[in-house]
Amino acid sequence: MENAAYVGLSRQMTLRRELDIVANNIANADTTGFKVEQLLVGTEVGERARNAFIRPSASFVLDKGVGRDFGQGALEQTGRSLDFAIEGEGAFFKLQGGAGEAYTRDGAFTLNAEGQLTTEGGFAVLGDGGPIILDRALGEPAVGPDGTISQNGQLTGRISVVRFDTLSVLEKGGDGLYRNASNTTPVEATDARVRQGMLEGSNVNPILEITNLIEIQRAYESISRMIENTNDLSRRSVERLGRVS
Repeated sequence: MENAAYVGLSRQMTLRRELDIVANNIANADTTGFKVEQLLVGTEVGERARNAFIRPSASFVLDKGVGRDFGQGALEQTGRSLDFAIEGEGAFFKLQGGAGEAYTRDGAFTLNAEGQLTTEGGFAVLGDGGPIILDRALGEPAVGPDGTISQNGQLTGRISVVRFDTLSVLEKGGDGLYRNASNTTPVEATDARVRQGMLEGSNVNPILEITNLIEIQRAYESISRMIENTNDLSRRSVERLGRVS
């Protein structure tokens, strides 16, 4: 009896974690460059609550971390000259901040007081030679599909767009940023294209996520009933044994 309850409880723990992830997906359905996430679930073999040598171990449900779908989101026209979107999966803008390099798909950039192209959070957008600096006196920049920037017909730099061979090396850092959690060096994303005056929307499918939310709630309630029935069966068994003895 206890084994069934423990296995059920292990599944409920992962369902609660999954519920948080799905709720976060729904909350970020309109967040620029957000990538939908899902819980990775596996099994963990453990000892039974009561185990005899002739009985196998029990398999419990295990939270194995969060998986992220880096698929392309829809490109949305903004008309703003400092808004940029990457057309191409698995590529990122390269940034420089106080804690080192970071990467993002959110191309809603701005200029700071020194004329540096930065994110709204203050991270400098990197080019081939370091942070990109624009001259306000030269007017609005024009950016080509390869990331090259020109002002008033003068080439002023190129936005660096990179990719990783394995996207699992990226850790979520908040504010739409990712950190390289390994010694892997990113390479230039030559097949990606930069689109000026556009932003990449979230790749969350709200209808699918709401459906997942309902399924998680139903699964949690079903396991709760199973645990209650198991406990009730154990109680009645003890009561009957007591009457017999």
